[in-house]
Amino acid sequence: MKIADLYIRVSTDEQADKGYSQRDQDERLRKFCEINSIQIRKVIFEDHSAKTFNRPEWTKLLADVKKYKGKSDLILFTKWDRFSRNAGDAYQMIGTLRKLGIEPQAVEQPLDLSIPENKMMLAFYLAAPEVENDRRALNVFHGMRRAKKEGRWMGTAPVGYTNKAGDDGRKLIAPKDPEASLLKWAFRELAHGTLAADQIRQEANKKGLKCSRSNFWTAVRNPIYCGKIFIPKFKEDESCMVQGQHEPLISEALFYEVQDVLDGKKRKERPNTKIVSQDNLPLRGFLTCPKCDRMLTGSASKGRSSLYYYYHCVSSCGCRYKANYVNDTFVEELKKFKPHSSVVDLYKVIIGSAYKKQSAQQQNGSKQLVDEMNKINEKLNKARQLLLSEDIDPIDYRTIKSECEDKLMRLEAKLAETTTNTTTTIGIDKLIDKAVSTLSQLDVIYTEANVISKREIIGSIYPEKLSFDGFQYRTVRINEAARLIYQISNELGAIKNRKSSDFSHLSGRVDPTGLEPVTSSMSRKHSNQLSYGSIIDLT
Repeated sequence: MKIADLYIRVSTDEQADKGYSQRDQDERLRKFCEINSIQIRKVIFEDHSAKTFNRPEWTKLLADVKKYKGKSDLILFTKWDRFSRNAGDAYQMIGTLRKLGIEPQAVEQPLDLSIPENKMMLAFYLAAPEVENDRRALNVFHGMRRAKKEGRWMGTAPVGYTNKAGDDGRKLIAPKDPEASLLKWAFRELAHGTLAADQIRQEANKKGLKCSRSNFWTAVRNPIYCGKIFIPKFKEDESCMVQGQHEPLISEALFYEVQDVLDGKKRKERPNTKIVSQDNLPLRGFLTCPKCDRMLTGSASKGRSSLYYYYHCVSSCGCRYKANYVNDTFVEELKKFKPHSSVVDLYKVIIGSAYKKQSAQQQNGSKQLVDEMNKINEKLNKARQLLLSEDIDPIDYRTIKSECEDKLMRLEAKLAETTTNTTTTIGIDKLIDKAVSTLSQLDVIYTEANVISKREIIGSIYPEKLSFDGFQYRTVRINEAARLIYQISNELGAIKNRKSSDFSHLSGRVDPTGLEPVTSSMSRKHSNQLSYGSIIDLT
């Protein structure tokens, strides 16, 4: 009497679409064994795809028949598509089983493989399921590609979104808070170019984002967040970007600005400091040693009853200051930036004038963007003409076209952002009042803020590192709005003490006298002209 192992396989989609069931296969196989007087050694139930033989239960069965060679003569299944849906793998597995003395057989499609002609039928039985799988996969692929071209995101929603169904039953994605808000914050921080991407990710995770390093990097590179869906190249169909049907989290201009930062094309001249520090050491990462110019670090020393914090140098120069003294001295330094009561009105006039000038520059910038787009379109047209006249190869043309389309996409995003900023009415008076109120109590706001906010205030006022010699702070450059306020306040104080009465020299090119910058105004790389964006940094 022959001994057989019964192999019963069904995948979830087959059970739903075709009505296959493990129970039905079990009944058919047992009935076949009963009619043909075949003894059943064991029954194996599998719920896995037949595209490969890397299936849990099949792997156990193969290991078992190798270990107990000769214990089984047959492996029975209902049809050959239960055995495999990959012709190449199937032939290899059949050879392996026959070397072990085991004959695989489909009870509803029986074949005597000792007859050479039956191998043609075996090829048909094995190839037909594989063709069916490939056709189904191709249909799904084209359906998903067509849906992407319509602007619908296919698959699991990315971080910050959730899967939903629209009114017509079609699947869409929608923003999901708090992840969406945290990603907006992360994109804005990345655009500043002052912190590493992983530092921003760590801070976002502390706020509740829950995103790994690799997933975060994928997210900030994904145009889905600016409302675009990328469609990769397939055969003759070129890759492209389409407008998505979902709600974007950020603007296109911000997305491309972040890409420039990540690619190293754009860097801000701000201190390269960590995003967090200990509460007692907010200036850590901003201070340099006055003796050796190295970065001062901070640490705590254990006393009899408490910890005592110090800023100190890591070299042997011995530079060391009590943290409380350094922090208090810095608060006194901030008080110097309080605008004088007599300068508030003048300050508002200057900011209003700067805003109008910047708005006019934005309009000029829009015209420049349009001119640049026209030049790129002309370049693309010339390349097309060269292709038609066979002066360049199609490969070269595709390269030129790809570069031009990428540049046009970025310029269109900038133009849209510029147009939006120009046409949007901004309550400039309210912003100025808020700025004046903030500057008037800057020391109080700094003292009451948490360490992250303190470091943001420091970074907004001091673009360069600070040097503290034990008595006063020095720096190469400070925020232009803060510098001008400090300068005018000093001049008004001098007028009050009858030291001067001439206002004609209050120019943006005059060096401040309190923070002792070490470079002259003529040698600075950046213009000292006051801009509207400067005051935004301070508010």
